[in-house]
Amino acid sequence: MKRGIQMKLRSVVLAVMAGLLMCSAHAQSARRKVIIDQDTSGPGASNLQAILLALQSPDVEVLGITVESGDAWQEEEVAHALRMLELVGRTDVPVYRGSTYPLVNTSEATKRWEGMYGKLAYKGAWMEDWPDYSTVYRPRYHAPDVIPPMPEGAPRTHAAEGTAVDFLIREVHRYPGEITIMGLGPFTNIALAVRLDDDFAKLAKEFVLMGAGLNPIAPKTDEFSLQYIYSPRSNFNFRWDPEAAKIALHGGWKRVVVVPTDATVETAFTPEILKAIQAEKSPAAKYIAAYPYLKLPMWDELTVAVWLSPKLITHEDKMSLDVDTNSGGAGYGETLSWRSGEGPGLGEPVVEAIRAVDVAAFNAMFVDAMGRDSGGGGTAQH
Repeated sequence: MKRGIQMKLRSVVLAVMAGLLMCSAHAQSARRKVIIDQDTSGPGASNLQAILLALQSPDVEVLGITVESGDAWQEEEVAHALRMLELVGRTDVPVYRGSTYPLVNTSEATKRWEGMYGKLAYKGAWMEDWPDYSTVYRPRYHAPDVIPPMPEGAPRTHAAEGTAVDFLIREVHRYPGEITIMGLGPFTNIALAVRLDDDFAKLAKEFVLMGAGLNPIAPKTDEFSLQYIYSPRSNFNFRWDPEAAKIALHGGWKRVVVVPTDATVETAFTPEILKAIQAEKSPAAKYIAAYPYLKLPMWDELTVAVWLSPKLITHEDKMSLDVDTNSGGAGYGETLSWRSGEGPGLGEPVVEAIRAVDVAAFNAMFVDAMGRDSGGGGTAQH
């Protein structure tokens, strides 16, 4: 009799455990999968804070971070990404090295262009001199293989084996129809994946990107607005590697969501946001508080935020979108757009362009997310 009761209890316990395991497996599979392709200059600032917003979201699985040059050189950016993941306890997320140089564009070509059409306000890793008005930490100009001293300390971990492009292609084949490709920097890695694998874009769930400029209205004149106040169609993510941006857009995706400059002009990392985050005790909050960037727009964070919560969007349009790749022309790297379906019919995709958002709700969402324990697989280091 006693043995029979024990066997029944054992059966109940095993059934409950099996149910819990099944629920856990279902929860894992239900999480939204994303690969973040980014130029991870740092410490802190928009590039890394955007990654943190994804990492802090419990229903998101960041499969990996792929890095190319843009705001800084790729080797330096990889180091900043690795160190950030160490400091917030997320060393379970792999970082892959990608392209150091654009497909076609070069520093020399950019200087020739400037000689004909005037100075660009911002050139990322090609900036030889930083203007007096710059408020963000930037190391002195250096060669691509140099990693300057890092304010947050050098990483102890290393980039994952293999290339960013191989990882991108491998993962979309591993999870067909499930992965969002999030392009937050120039699009060199994504363009190479599109060219090397005809099925890459088709196998992804969607392509969400920060790029393009349509008709942004500057609320104030600051170091960022100088990039578009006189050239509203210009955007750094397109301008660094215009050919890659064009190839990426023409990849044949099921869905393309674009967050252009227009949607970001009203956002800013304010002292009020910083104060709210300083009151939090999570590793992510401590990292941001240690390396804040004040006043500048939250470009990449907003892109992740509208993907996480579309209800933040207050105005969006469907349109045909492309990139000017006439390297000898004044509009090189600038955004081309038409009413949906009314472009020249040369493969330009119809995209969902986010034009405006609820900034107050976005700010609250960002602060709330940074206060959470991300529950990752690493150990925070401080």
